[in-house]
Amino acid sequence: MIDVQHLTKNYPGGVTAVDDVSFSIEPGEIVGFLGPNGAGKSTTMRILAGYLSPSGGQVKVKGMDVTRKNLEVRQCLGYLPETCPLYTEMRVGEYLRYRADLKGLSRRHRRTGVERAMEQCGLLDVQKRLVGQLSKGFRQRVGIADALVHNPDLLILDEPTIGLDPNQIVQVRKLIRDLSSAHTLLISSHILSEIEATCNRVVVMNQGKILESASLEELGHRWSPGAELTLEVKASAPEVDKTLRSLADLKRIQVKQDGAWAHAELLFANDEDHRERVFACIKEADWDLRELHARRHSLEETFVKMTGGGEEV
Repeated sequence: MIDVQHLTKNYPGGVTAVDDVSFSIEPGEIVGFLGPNGAGKSTTMRILAGYLSPSGGQVKVKGMDVTRKNLEVRQCLGYLPETCPLYTEMRVGEYLRYRADLKGLSRRHRRTGVERAMEQCGLLDVQKRLVGQLSKGFRQRVGIADALVHNPDLLILDEPTIGLDPNQIVQVRKLIRDLSSAHTLLISSHILSEIEATCNRVVVMNQGKILESASLEELGHRWSPGAELTLEVKASAPEVDKTLRSLADLKRIQVKQDGAWAHAELLFANDEDHRERVFACIKEADWDLRELHARRHSLEETFVKMTGGGEEV
């Protein structure tokens, strides 16, 4: 669906926003596009959508070069920019019909496309209201409906939940999951829990370069090697430390006492599931067990490790 090879984008003043970037996205994938502010994500997405020209390299969507076949590429993708420009004095249905007309839909396809997009985005009840009178969440839905009105194969969503409250974020997240059954999606977001909930793969950029292109599971293994376990047993901390320290492949153990209970965090040197071995050790020691679970590193923790956790200037 998307094939990017050695993409470069330079701006005046010697600024390189995108530096020799290559990645691909297959049809049907839901890919999160991550990176700190200034990483080059939005520039890359604008080039993919045909709104910016690259300085070098090649970008293809459905096999078509975005520079040479710009109009054809725009017909097969929908783009929601980070700040969606809406005509606030128009009514929702009127605005979407206007946008469908600009995208070249015939009268019949314009009517069915607008109705389908409004239904998908939950806008049927507000179609006669002025866009400027809608909440931020509903305006974002209008922007997504605009991207959907011509039923594109590919959706590029740049910060689709920016500025929304928690309830609105949940609603838009559900909408994105529903759309994933019929569209390939490339989603940029700083809300990493949103990416974890909706995407099956991520592309990570930093300082204009690709750091990783991998599934969430592969990313976790690569940047957070080893397995972590947390447990609580009724025993003394020194006793727990001494007993569990003998476990093979144990890299680190931290034990704290909380009344009659000892709370232990274990880090093993490999990614295997060590719960059965640890449970057997607890059973042999005859401790009462209150908690035993594997701890999975969040995407946020992995992201901070990858990008160095520094603040962009």
